[in-house]
Amino acid sequence: MGVLIDCVVIGAGQAGLSTSYHLSRTGVDHVVLERGRVAETWRTARWDSFCLNTPNWCTQLPGTDPPGEPDSFAPVADVIATFTDYAERIGAPVRTADVTSLRAKKGTFELTLADGTLLARSVVVATGAFQQPTRPAAADVPSETRMMHTVSYRNPNDLQQGSVLVVGSGQSGCEIGQELLEAGRTVHFAIGRCGWAPRRYKGRELMRWMIDVGAMDETSDVLPSPRARLAGNVAVSGSQGGRDCNPLVLEAMGARLHGRFVGFDGARALFNADLDASIEYGTTFERKLCQRFDDYAKAAELDLPEHEPLVRRGSRPNATTELTLKREGITTVLWAGGFRPAFQWIDIPVFDEMGFPRADRGVTGTPGLAFVGLPWLHTRKSPLLLGVGDDAAHVADAVASHLETI
Repeated sequence: MGVLIDCVVIGAGQAGLSTSYHLSRTGVDHVVLERGRVAETWRTARWDSFCLNTPNWCTQLPGTDPPGEPDSFAPVADVIATFTDYAERIGAPVRTADVTSLRAKKGTFELTLADGTLLARSVVVATGAFQQPTRPAAADVPSETRMMHTVSYRNPNDLQQGSVLVVGSGQSGCEIGQELLEAGRTVHFAIGRCGWAPRRYKGRELMRWMIDVGAMDETSDVLPSPRARLAGNVAVSGSQGGRDCNPLVLEAMGARLHGRFVGFDGARALFNADLDASIEYGTTFERKLCQRFDDYAKAAELDLPEHEPLVRRGSRPNATTELTLKREGITTVLWAGGFRPAFQWIDIPVFDEMGFPRADRGVTGTPGLAFVGLPWLHTRKSPLLLGVGDDAAHVADAVASHLETI
């Protein structure tokens, strides 16, 4: 691969394959590099029972119809099959290669691979929204307690017998906590300030509401701060046909809730005394979202059924702010704090203080370098199967324009 290629796409997930489709549409010669197989991250960073958080009709890869039953939620095996079939259907030129560095070099880009280097006139980075698992400091934890991030979790049988402390209340933490409870595990749940939403509201599915009220087309201007781009996904589940999945649902199933995780003091896990505030944050998020849906329904004169009352937290003693792991039988601590950008392998100064590229809808100030598939790249739906194709089309057109100038 010593030749100079017009465009290299790094990553063969939904972002990279969508970009490949549009590069072919514009006639750009390109290659798609993936460290493993097509959809490698979907194969290695999802648990066994994972289902898409969005219904099948939201899987809108460019140039093809949504797969499966429109209102079903695809299990991970079906998602992988969809991407694999899509890559074959569009003739994506996927090659196995692990890119370890990227730098600008005399008007081109040099990519370091395990077996050499590759030169390209343009590069599209499509390696996923986040790559670096977030793990709190965990010093002085008893040796018999296993530490695991959600990226390594596959099913309850992976864990030692005993209770589990889940740290983090975004989508992954809630869904895995729900699965562990259904498997008969005792679950302690350290929650932060994450929003949640009903899977269905007044007879309509959440994503239909989000599109109708315009939420999916909102740009990052609606965020309270740039740091909000790091916030986890809204807690809601696609498992078992789609269902609610938030700390109050887990508490009703038997989970013991605690405030935000602070750290370990020897054999004790410590938490802030902010459980009520975190629950209030989630319920307020849900209440405001449902009010937005109601306002839309009223303006559109929709005749909808009443919604079942939202799950509410019952009266209970003050939350525990510390746990002795051995006394509580906690043998596993599961980190569910999400991921962060990890672009250290790119030696080009295009990143902000949080590690996100400075880009206009994915197109950076470095001619020929672009990104696809990141949260809030352009709109709320940018990293989703619902919207990644739109950003990929924009980036592909920008690449084609760039190549015409050199």
